[in-house]
Amino acid sequence: MLKLPLETSVLLNESLNYNLLFGFLKSNKSDLEIARKKGKKIVHLLHIGKTGGTVIKDALRAHTDLANGVLIFHNHDFKLKDCLLGEKVVFFLRDPITRFVSGFHSRKRQGKPRYNSPWTASENVAFANFNSANQIAENLTNDNGQHAMNSIEHVKTHFSDWLGDIDYYKSRKDDILFVGFLETLNEDFEKLITILNLPPHLQLSTDPVKAHKNIDSNETLSELSIANLKDWFSEDYNFIKTINLLKK
Repeated sequence: MLKLPLETSVLLNESLNYNLLFGFLKSNKSDLEIARKKGKKIVHLLHIGKTGGTVIKDALRAHTDLANGVLIFHNHDFKLKDCLLGEKVVFFLRDPITRFVSGFHSRKRQGKPRYNSPWTASENVAFANFNSANQIAENLTNDNGQHAMNSIEHVKTHFSDWLGDIDYYKSRKDDILFVGFLETLNEDFEKLITILNLPPHLQLSTDPVKAHKNIDSNETLSELSIANLKDWFSEDYNFIKTINLLKK
């Protein structure tokens, strides 16, 4: 059995915070359009779900004006293919299995305690059938487990949803400015602010809610679950291997 720590999840309320989300996306799109028209050097911060993107953006929010360009934040819907050739890209990843466990519990809590994002109809079915991430993982060889896996937000996605397939990612390697990992978040954040020439005193929040750190729960995965998940996320593990090779 393997115990995996979880971080507190944050997901915008799909109803109460719709206007806030729309306003953020509209403003963000406007900033990008203005920066492109002015010919500024653009650095995109992609937000791959459950990889620490929110706490990183919180730390950098007051420092988007770079010495020779601008840092543009994005929500989950902005992908590598949306970045123009020559524009630089930053993103963070994490181990696919811990990302799965984190995503499951994020949606099981419907984004609480910070937000309240109700389940979709498909998620209702999934959580009625499975009470834990381990239960889904142990059933990935049957239709019910696969349906649940493909129904739950944060769980159903793969790195390729943001980065395209591996061949496409390789074709954009010159545009990748930095890739960090949640497992080495503090160290990689320091590397990032150095690359961006930002003040060295910047730090990630240690507040348990803002930092999305889980404070009251752990998930235990069986060996069967781990084997099934490694197979399910084999493409994601290949992505991490490719990215690490390209970084050398």
